[in-house]
Amino acid sequence: MTAVARRAVARCLRAGPGPLQTAVLPVFLRSRHIATAAVVTRDSHIPAIIPTLPTVSEPLPPGRGTGSDALSTSRREQLKDAKPFSDFLTDTFNRQHDYLRISVTERCNLRCLYCMPEEGVPLSPTRELLTTPEIVLLSSLFVAQGVTKIRLTGGEPTVRRDIVPLMQQIGALRSHGLRELCLTTNGLSLHRKLDAMVDAGLTAVNLSLDTLDPWQFQLMTRRAGFPAVRKSIDRILEMNRAGAGIKLKINCVVMRGLNDREILPFVEMTRDEDLEVRFIEYMPFDGNKWSKGKMFSYQEMLDVIRAKYPDVHPEQGHKNDTSKTYKVPGFTGRVGFITSMTHNFCGTCNRLRITGDGNLKVCLFGNTEVSLRDIIRKVNQGEPIDEAAFEALNQRANYIAPLDGPGPLLAPNSEELLEVINIAVKNKKEKHAGIGELENMKNRPMILIGG
Repeated sequence: MTAVARRAVARCLRAGPGPLQTAVLPVFLRSRHIATAAVVTRDSHIPAIIPTLPTVSEPLPPGRGTGSDALSTSRREQLKDAKPFSDFLTDTFNRQHDYLRISVTERCNLRCLYCMPEEGVPLSPTRELLTTPEIVLLSSLFVAQGVTKIRLTGGEPTVRRDIVPLMQQIGALRSHGLRELCLTTNGLSLHRKLDAMVDAGLTAVNLSLDTLDPWQFQLMTRRAGFPAVRKSIDRILEMNRAGAGIKLKINCVVMRGLNDREILPFVEMTRDEDLEVRFIEYMPFDGNKWSKGKMFSYQEMLDVIRAKYPDVHPEQGHKNDTSKTYKVPGFTGRVGFITSMTHNFCGTCNRLRITGDGNLKVCLFGNTEVSLRDIIRKVNQGEPIDEAAFEALNQRANYIAPLDGPGPLLAPNSEELLEVINIAVKNKKEKHAGIGELENMKNRPMILIGG
């Protein structure tokens, strides 16, 4: 990025609660309609901060306008997905990354076969992990750039002591454009914190459960706890019957010869409950002893289901869905398939990941990472930004805008962070490697990525 572009970004980000931030950020970064201009003029050397889109002041609601003033049906369809989006989060294949997954801990209270080696993994020293203020600052920066969905992962996020206060602070970003605050969990202790999490803004839960048999559960997770997981599921369903509206998905990694016989019992879970069971193809990660022979493919899973439910049919999904969704006629819920190994969904990928130690991963299967932690800590002489350091920064000349102010919370060196993020996103490949290459590729254990 040139000096001209950097100064433009700095003006947008450091304007504080004055006219520039109240005007530029809401219009160009957070409006959910369409942008009318670019902050920086695009030429061959200076990338535009916001891609220029058709200059329409506001999409007309259906039935409004007459004659030549009325929008055609096809035009409305084009405008439906149109929204301003930061060039920093748009890759060279025009994929807009509005979904951020943040690993908030490397620790877990289970030892699932496909996720973590039996002996565990070396954990990062505490000072190398992102602090709560750092997670909030990064979340705010991404939301300011157009991210509308944040998912907290781990490890197991519920083992983080301040998980609820952290969710409260991230949930406050709803007033700045965040729409969904989600959680991926093994459900072991979720039932104890669920009510507080919903109050904090939780909108969706992906719960990992690979078997419905208590003995098999202990075999696959190397720990006991099946009743507690079922208690968490039951509590979500109970809250939903009272109107909580929590989207619930059960994630099941299918492994040949281990739990492939439980596909139909999982499908039965969708008969009377409004939930989605997602069957996941077994994927290779460091230490999980993956082999092609253990992988049960999407087509094999679907064949098993069709043998029992021949009328099962696909349902129309959303543009960026990671799963292929199906429904058995008469059933309340749905089943889905995450087919990363046999039918990748790279072409519509809209996800970025931040690991527990603050590295940005633009692809789950990629081994290229860049540290955002080291950059954000420059404002604190390289030390972790704890609550005390955060308060000190917050008092420095309006460098950080308050959450309840006109713009989202932003770090003093946000423009440098955006430069690094932009480079990483622009280097994202069109698709990940094939099965043969993935099997031999060096990558983190799943527990240290966050899924």
